[in-house]
Amino acid sequence: MLELYPFESPQSFVLKPLLYSIPTRFDEEYDADFQPQPTSASDLPDLGQWALKFGMSVLEIWAARRQPAQLARWCHRVIYSELVKNVGSQKDVGRIRKLYQCEPLDGINESTITVRFDKRVRSMVLRFEGVDNRWLCTSLTLL
Repeated sequence: MLELYPFESPQSFVLKPLLYSIPTRFDEEYDADFQPQPTSASDLPDLGQWALKFGMSVLEIWAARRQPAQLARWCHRVIYSELVKNVGSQKDVGRIRKLYQCEPLDGINESTITVRFDKRVRSMVLRFEGVDNRWLCTSLTLL
């Protein structure tokens, strides 16, 4: 979405992406001084390679070849607890085929990674939000 400032002359319209205002909370309540602060994607590292590394790390955790604590900083605590529950749920580490990304709002990224497990192809769906100057995974699903 783009925001257009109509108070300026037509020759000097400024197009700026809208930053979402409330990070995913999972029904948590925060003190106003300590609530998570949204961060613009322009202030965060490029998510293309980062999402692939994150996805590969998740696959290794599901195959019990990596410790889930290595992703604790990059996951919301609800997602991290789901990740810990699924340690060892896959026999092998899947092979990443392709990454698809969409940025519905500034600071929010929805990624789909197609993964090959032997002869079967599955999709890993991830949502990242820019929170407190880092990308934070707020949704993780293997379809």
